[in-house]
Amino acid sequence: MNIIVFAENQDGVFKKSSFEAVSYASQIAAQHGSQVTAVSIGNVAAEKLADLGTYGADVVLQYNSDIFSQFTGEAYSKALAHASKHKGADLIIISNTYSGKMIAPRVAAKLNAGMVSGVISMPDTSNGFKVKRSVFSGKSFADVSINTSVKVISITPNSFSIVENQKAASVETMDAGLTTTDINTQTVEVARATGKIPLTEAELVVSGGRGMKGPENWHLIETLADTLGAATACSKPVSDIHWRPHSEHVGQTGITIKPNLYIAIGISGAIQHLAGVSSSKVIVAINKDPEAPFFKAADYGIVGDAFEVLPKIIEAAKALKSA
Repeated sequence: MNIIVFAENQDGVFKKSSFEAVSYASQIAAQHGSQVTAVSIGNVAAEKLADLGTYGADVVLQYNSDIFSQFTGEAYSKALAHASKHKGADLIIISNTYSGKMIAPRVAAKLNAGMVSGVISMPDTSNGFKVKRSVFSGKSFADVSINTSVKVISITPNSFSIVENQKAASVETMDAGLTTTDINTQTVEVARATGKIPLTEAELVVSGGRGMKGPENWHLIETLADTLGAATACSKPVSDIHWRPHSEHVGQTGITIKPNLYIAIGISGAIQHLAGVSSSKVIVAINKDPEAPFFKAADYGIVGDAFEVLPKIIEAAKALKSA
């Protein structure tokens, strides 16, 4: 089985989800006695490319030209399809990030491949090729078989551990032969939140709702997040009334996350919100309403006023950190 994995980077730095994807591919390769080829697109330093070997890549194919200076799903998918054909890939693995969601279907179409998104399990190859994915906003699961000779799967970030294999990866420079005439889309502007832990990659998330009573109280959320090394998030009503930016909105119509710990403060727990956070490994709900729906989904619950509870949690977290 020839395996290709897309190693996504941002400004020349590989994302945590990329290391997860390479580690995931490496475990599959070990089961089948095959190799892992990682594909890097854009300007990445040579030593960072070689670092992919640490997570299980045997070979790294680097595509770097002016046409990849800005991300477009069109250009990136053509490069990944080119790499897949070059290596005769049977399986293409992509992380189900925003970029991955744009690339995976395009690559599958170009390779006439079957595709499954949101994969949360290792493939079962005992009788064909079957993977598990979450469905209905994480409320259920489906086992899906892919019967095509070439397969594309996108794995859910934070679903798999990063495993270091300490391999020495060789790096090959590739040229997909693309020119501006091959690309029909153009990036006009990129607006990116800076200085924050990306929600899709965060292992710890502290989130607030209307129970925080106003943006002037958000310093409590931010202080706890900073103490824990967590990302900050919010419910849809909070972003709708502009207490917080929409980039922090988690839920069915916002960002879907899967952290190890999700702390919900002053959030009632409507089904639309739970749809985006229910896959969190541990959920802690803090709400003064003992009948808040979130308590039914939470692993731990604190019934109390956030403005009394939060300072105590922050104090305990700081004491733990200093110790």
